[in-house]
Amino acid sequence: MKITVSTLGVLLLLSASLVAQDSVATRPANPFIRHLFTADPSAHVWEDGRLYVYSSHDLAPPRGADKMDQYHVFSTDNMVDWVDHGEILRSADVPWGRAEGGFMWAPDCAYKNGLYYFYFPHPSGTAWNSTWKIGVATSSQPASGFTVQGYLPGLESHIDPCVFTDDDGQAYFYYGGGGVCQGGKLRDNMMEIDGAMQPMEGLVDFHEATWVHKRNGLYYLSYADNHDTGTEHNRLRYATSSRPLGPWTYQGIYMDPTDSYTNHGSIVEYKGQWYAFYHTSALSGNDWLRSICVDTLAYHPDGTLQKVIPTKGHGTPYGGVPWPIPGRIESEDYDEGGQAIAYSDSDSTNHGGQYRPDEFVDVETCGEGGYNVGWLSGGEWLEYTVDVAATATYRLELRVASEEGSSLQVAFNGENASGKIEIPITGGWQTYTTLQQEVTLQKGRQYMLLKMGEGAFNLNYLHLEEATVTSAPALLPDTLLLYPNPAVGGSVTLHTEGLGRGCRLRLYDASHRLILADEVVVPRMELPLHALSAGVYQVHISLPGGKTIYKKLIVP
Repeated sequence: MKITVSTLGVLLLLSASLVAQDSVATRPANPFIRHLFTADPSAHVWEDGRLYVYSSHDLAPPRGADKMDQYHVFSTDNMVDWVDHGEILRSADVPWGRAEGGFMWAPDCAYKNGLYYFYFPHPSGTAWNSTWKIGVATSSQPASGFTVQGYLPGLESHIDPCVFTDDDGQAYFYYGGGGVCQGGKLRDNMMEIDGAMQPMEGLVDFHEATWVHKRNGLYYLSYADNHDTGTEHNRLRYATSSRPLGPWTYQGIYMDPTDSYTNHGSIVEYKGQWYAFYHTSALSGNDWLRSICVDTLAYHPDGTLQKVIPTKGHGTPYGGVPWPIPGRIESEDYDEGGQAIAYSDSDSTNHGGQYRPDEFVDVETCGEGGYNVGWLSGGEWLEYTVDVAATATYRLELRVASEEGSSLQVAFNGENASGKIEIPITGGWQTYTTLQQEVTLQKGRQYMLLKMGEGAFNLNYLHLEEATVTSAPALLPDTLLLYPNPAVGGSVTLHTEGLGRGCRLRLYDASHRLILADEVVVPRMELPLHALSAGVYQVHISLPGGKTIYKKLIVP
């Protein structure tokens, strides 16, 4: 079946040249596979010139990750048109597998001497967590005809196999989980480890999802970490080495958390462009019904990775006209475009059913008149196309109601502008209160995204007016503020009262050159601006626990 589915202290100056990237307009909107739920993409380019992605498969209704089964393969020759080659293996095909089935987790594939070797983790017993084995199935074709041959002997109970074949033809095997990452050589038969597995030294906060690729003689080992704040989860990190088995030099994070509880990436070059594959829950809104995605990946001149900013398609304004800012935005008139484009709703039923009934978003009659969006809960999001009249700081008002409390974040063009806004218990689902927060916006058309936290609430409307305050407003917890912004005079004050101590500041210009870096040791820190030219700057505040908060600073 062919499926077409058309990012003061130490002064450091860095140069950040971008490599040529294809336009996202030439590729289908993420997720690029939409007719079934997929995760853990393992991408390879084979001798026929096509790019193949081997993925695990989340079965609905979900039950954590234990129901995963039925591996699929997808391929493309242009990054636009994807062919689903169908199922290549399921747990019932594994003679030594657990009788209960399921637990077919992240796979990988390798090629040697005319055969394709498909590696997959699967338990051999009911006590699945202690009986993992790495199975091997082979075929003369890259996307069909696989037969289970056995499993790699002598391995510990770990998951997430990865096989990297070096330029000299030597294949290396990696796997891990739960903080353990090991690697070793494969024998020529691709079915046995040559010698002993060894720990991959130098990794920071390893969790799972090992992937190894090579560029310009440098080896890269990427993986998912243990990051979990309750609302943000796995990040993708990486390390480099001059040798395929390390030791490794930790380099940093190349992808921040997505909307999914997990992430699992692969990196591959195709037709001169590097790509990062990963998964999200954008199509379902459920952590265990995931969908594979892809974005271009770029390198700094020193070989380090530029951060991958996950993209998606954008909807079109409801009624054809963007919402004007300043002004009021009705919650029920989110963009058109459907699930994973204009919104993400956790189920396919419109529980209100009283407005836009063909959409998944739950809209009901509001006690204050008109309609409200209801049943908003963790991981869901709504997008609105807006047109900002002028670059300025705006007062954002949210009219909300909740019987259990929740939170949300408001982003513009992918940047979190509001921080985390806590939604209190208001006393009833139609008992509304108004929340306020300051946001700094640039002039022009933008995409406003509301991302919901845990709990549930109803939203009647949003209202934005240019702020006229003469002093910095009080901060919500876990937020920071730059005031005034746009900057007026020779300095701007960084307010970090909501963050506590131990933060680190980095200021970048529009070309992502690091302008300054310093420890934040006081709750209010003056940033001198006399050396900065007019433009837009990025302020990154790194928190002790590993989280980074981003703010835009405008110098007129």
